[in-house]
Amino acid sequence: MTIRVQTLIVGAGQAGLAISRCLTTVGHDHLLVDRGRVAERWRAERWDSFSLLTPNWQTRLPGFRYAGGDPAGFMTRDQVVGFLSRYARSFGAPVRTGVTVTGVDPARPGWLVHTDVDRFHATNVVIATGHYDRPVIPPLAADLPQNVHQVHTADYRNPEQLPAGAVLVVGAGPSGQQIADELACAGREVFLAVGRHRPLPRRYRGHDVYWWMDRMGMLDRTVDTLPDPGASRRAPSVVLAGEERDLSLHRLVEHGVVPTGRLRAADRGRVHFDDDLPVRLAEADHNVRRLQDAVDAYVERHGVDAPVAEVSPTPPATWAHQAPRSLDLARAGVTTVVWATGFSRDYSWINAPVFDAEGEPVQSRGVTAAPGLFFLGLRWLYRRKSNFVDGVGDDAEYLAEVIAGGDQAMREAVA
Repeated sequence: MTIRVQTLIVGAGQAGLAISRCLTTVGHDHLLVDRGRVAERWRAERWDSFSLLTPNWQTRLPGFRYAGGDPAGFMTRDQVVGFLSRYARSFGAPVRTGVTVTGVDPARPGWLVHTDVDRFHATNVVIATGHYDRPVIPPLAADLPQNVHQVHTADYRNPEQLPAGAVLVVGAGPSGQQIADELACAGREVFLAVGRHRPLPRRYRGHDVYWWMDRMGMLDRTVDTLPDPGASRRAPSVVLAGEERDLSLHRLVEHGVVPTGRLRAADRGRVHFDDDLPVRLAEADHNVRRLQDAVDAYVERHGVDAPVAEVSPTPPATWAHQAPRSLDLARAGVTTVVWATGFSRDYSWINAPVFDAEGEPVQSRGVTAAPGLFFLGLRWLYRRKSNFVDGVGDDAEYLAEVIAGGDQAMREAVA
């Protein structure tokens, strides 16, 4: 059966729900489909102790925002699911769950969307599957011994889930460092293979770092002001913990974690690391100081009433120069590797000439050159915060105006 709809939205997370709310407001016919439930990725691909990195006051979507009694706190995984579920109910979002989209083809006019349930003929299709789509596991995973348990962060839940023994966490982004810290605090011996990462202080001069970034306009910077948008989209995510504490390699070392350089190779039960840990640590410490300097300059320039900074000197890090260059997994007792190596996007199911050589959509504020095909929720789609819960709403409102405006609005958006 083919179902006709004016606009079909693929994905019922914060991006899909945000544009559904905007289209509902203007009375535009539309439907959302999702392979799972509302907020499925939040339900199924976050560990048990997960929490948002942005404070509760910054949890804002079109027509809906956090209204609890802890604005400075951080939503847990289950609270995010509850928030998005209430959001969907608040405007009666037209969602069909348990529908997996298998293909999007041009239908002239519009688009034919194939699913495992029905077919849809839509004038417009909004791809709102998000930035964090397919887990990435490097090819060298195949070179690890078969008796070593491997799990990506999308499937990690808690320390008790893993076999007894030491753990090698690969990747020092926010997920990697948070999981390494959790495992160490649970009494596990933990090694952390470190690549490029960008820690930030949780608080500085009396306010949360996101309060400063919001106040200073850093989160509203647009992609057209970047010297290299592609590099910014590929840059590592900032490293923070969703609580009143900093997260850094220095702190992890205090908790017993053993950092190493970037994982380079694996063979015959041994893994090998680059000798770049001191360089990565220096870059990370510089990133913290750069943010602090930017806040100091802003305070002085605008006369903001903020307490004087109490900055502790960077602790000595002789451990960075003594990091192991290789590790015999069996001898070190490593029974598990946790891949904190991020996500990629696979759009092979979309039949449209709107992708670059790396498979990323070519778009302007979510509008592509293919009439009626849109993207939402991607990193740096338009603003720095475009893939944040707090940022997707601005992009959704813009796309809803374009979609509701019809062909003329789309032509103007692409021009």
